[in-house]
Amino acid sequence: MALMNGIDTNTLAELLFPDIKMLPENIEARYPVRDLPEGAKVTRFAPSPTGFVHFGGLFPSTVGERLAHQSGGVFYLRIEDTDAKREVEGAAEGLIRTLATYGIHFDEGAILDESGKISDKGAYGPYRQSERAEIYQTFAKQLIREGKAYPCFTTEEELDELSQVNKKEELKNTDWQAEAEARRLEMLARRNFTLDEVKEHLAAGHPFVIRILADGTPDAKVKFTDLIKGNMEIPENDEDFVLLKSDGIPTYHFAHAVDDHLMRTTHVIRGEEWLPSLAKHLQLFRYLGFRAPKYMHIAQIMKLDEAGNKKKLSKRDMGANMDDYTRMGYCPEAVCEYIMTLLNSNYEEWHMQNPEKPYTDFPFNIKKMSTSGCLFDFNKLNDVSKNIISRMDAAAVTEKVTAWALDFDPAFGALLQRDPSYAESIFAIGRGGNKPRKDLATWADAKPYMGFFYDEYFTVEDVYPENFSKEDIKAVLANFADIFDPTDDSSAWFAKIKEIGAKLGFAADMKLYKQNSDDYKGSVADVSMFLRLAVTGKMNSPDMYSVMQILGKERVLARIKAMADAL
Repeated sequence: MALMNGIDTNTLAELLFPDIKMLPENIEARYPVRDLPEGAKVTRFAPSPTGFVHFGGLFPSTVGERLAHQSGGVFYLRIEDTDAKREVEGAAEGLIRTLATYGIHFDEGAILDESGKISDKGAYGPYRQSERAEIYQTFAKQLIREGKAYPCFTTEEELDELSQVNKKEELKNTDWQAEAEARRLEMLARRNFTLDEVKEHLAAGHPFVIRILADGTPDAKVKFTDLIKGNMEIPENDEDFVLLKSDGIPTYHFAHAVDDHLMRTTHVIRGEEWLPSLAKHLQLFRYLGFRAPKYMHIAQIMKLDEAGNKKKLSKRDMGANMDDYTRMGYCPEAVCEYIMTLLNSNYEEWHMQNPEKPYTDFPFNIKKMSTSGCLFDFNKLNDVSKNIISRMDAAAVTEKVTAWALDFDPAFGALLQRDPSYAESIFAIGRGGNKPRKDLATWADAKPYMGFFYDEYFTVEDVYPENFSKEDIKAVLANFADIFDPTDDSSAWFAKIKEIGAKLGFAADMKLYKQNSDDYKGSVADVSMFLRLAVTGKMNSPDMYSVMQILGKERVLARIKAMADAL
């Protein structure tokens, strides 16, 4: 492996980077080995600020956070903002806020200060790659000195011409064998230059990129152990890929190798779509003289399409954008716990044995991670969410529902905020005990569930079954109105309902009714249903005794009269 024409690489390095005076050892001294307990892991989440936080991004960040904090290590946030054209204003700040919402807290890295601006916390920064250009150029200059990288000059006209090429059309019509040979010859030609030619390009102001000098062959294999996928063999890298772009900013490949070494990252967690780039990264660590971190490539998140086929969860799918969950009213704890069910196959078993413990107490294990794609399922998420919300006390639910509603349903939020104790009494129905009610999967479910408690939202949604006469229904309503006493306890209240039913020809005993249904107009359950629909407007509602206690006598009787009049 060598540049052609025996170029003096030291002179070449100085020509290309005359302003870079530091040496790699100077930079290494600024980033010492971390003083951590044996076995402690240093992990990172390193997103690009190009949009919203994808559900798939919560996977590697959750794994990184768990591995670091369970081992007494460090979890940090690095912003990979080297592609200025794709960067979205405010995206970096947004992702920090979103990750914090879902329990992803960083020990160091890019953080938001009191003014909401990004600043650094920790001794291994800067944590935005756009602020580390001198570091990358120092290592690039060293690679050129060692004959492991070289410049590739391109005029502005050639850059413009390249940008006009339709790459998809070009690839579609390519003869792959011819293309491979053309690439090989082009690579050899790029390596063939003289110092005089370099000086001429520089004098003319021509832009250049820095390319690695690949030493691999496509037929040779590199053995590698992935912590999730196990032992693997991948083709060596034989591509002279770009390390530094013409603006002096690194590509992802080069930046991540330099940063993961200097920030002393021990484990890199990322999606399996990065596997094709792994050979490049391993070569970079070898060229730079760094010890490569351990890699974990996580399987893609899948979902079922309308035909029942599995496909990758795309950015356009509902649930891909983490902001969707806030808008839909999912509590962050539910989303985090759901992710744990996808990440570790034994999480649900552990949770059944430890129902009161938070998911952060679960001993996360890399070996329990799936090697195939995880299937995203809203039904499963809803089940997890119902369980979590059912364990919350009424005060917490009231607070969280009110906060959500004020943002996404202001009129409803204002009603809740007007009388928090009233709202809390509603959410207290059936809460607590071994079998709490599980009515809410999201905060958005609260309004349909308890809106009838507010006259502003009370409507009769269902109708009485046609097998009951209106006269019998009106008789039940009238009799109950005559004897309703809100001071009765639940036993006395229900005894009166059974008494009314028996007087009007309805079975007060369900067993007798099942044995001799033809002898009765219906059962006490039907009598209760008549009252339920009149008072709540629904066939299904929380415990009716509790509902009437909260509504109060005046409103209960007013609704019963309105129903009787309507009949």
